[in-house]
Amino acid sequence: MDSLSLVSDLIHTTIVFATALIFASLGGLYSERSGVVNIALEGMMIIGAFTAAVVTYFVDMQLGGSSFSPWLGFITAIGVGMIFAIPHAVATVTFNANQVVSGVALNFLAIGVSIYLTKILFDGSAQTKTLDSTLSTWHIPGLAEIPFLGHAFFSAYPTSFIAFLLVAVTYYILFKTPFGLRLRSVGEHPRTAHTMGINVYKMRYLAVMISGGLAAMGGATIALTTTSNFSHTTISGQGYIALAALIFGKWHPLGAMFAALFFGIASALKSVFQVYGITDYIPVDFIFLFPYVLTILVLAGFVGKATPPAAIGQSYEKGH
Repeated sequence: MDSLSLVSDLIHTTIVFATALIFASLGGLYSERSGVVNIALEGMMIIGAFTAAVVTYFVDMQLGGSSFSPWLGFITAIGVGMIFAIPHAVATVTFNANQVVSGVALNFLAIGVSIYLTKILFDGSAQTKTLDSTLSTWHIPGLAEIPFLGHAFFSAYPTSFIAFLLVAVTYYILFKTPFGLRLRSVGEHPRTAHTMGINVYKMRYLAVMISGGLAAMGGATIALTTTSNFSHTTISGQGYIALAALIFGKWHPLGAMFAALFFGIASALKSVFQVYGITDYIPVDFIFLFPYVLTILVLAGFVGKATPPAAIGQSYEKGH
């Protein structure tokens, strides 16, 4: 076994699996920085994966297979994810409902609605047909040919490059723009923000909707790259892992990215071990459990040390 090839494959696969987590954790970052807990990242990813797979499939049917189809599915997923996030914003921001309960309810709604519609659209099947058109790997000219580094870092799905770009964009927005300052202020001291003329309700609505769009990008990424379809197992806990990455990353875009990569390694080990036959020595069940066990261990040992935004989970009522 070539150890360099193993490491290169591990890095490459880590980025593949971490991409969806980066999108979703950035989505959670916007929402929770505004003071709204977003347990619904899982459901938003489900809706994104469902929308991307369905739109791509039916556009392919009309166009006879096109590289344009998955991109249309990806973009549509963003819009649907933002719309799907509105009930969470209405419940938590307007009606001051318990934010955790609202998020859990949205998760149940997402899986129920997506499977129900899938069965309607695909003649009773609980999964979509395999997509003919998916997002293909991009190879950066020149850099992709570099031994070891080329395959590890410069040959990836376009969504991976977009995810890393969005980390930088999110950092700039949150810490270098007036919008970011207003967003962080309503998550730390909403009453003070209100006295300064900031519309707390508007900012939280926008944050939750942005969260829905980004999380849906994560779900769409999985459907359009690694699975090539949608079923009830397409999103199997990644939303919760993304939430763990957000907490582990201390509600900071760079921290969330590195935490997503850390959790991505756990998922990458599963695939790389199978490819290289290491599963002959390690039980397969343990490898499949590893990402979830790691999430629990990290949260159990770290969550008490993380300091969230001061007003996270707190309802805000004008005049009270």
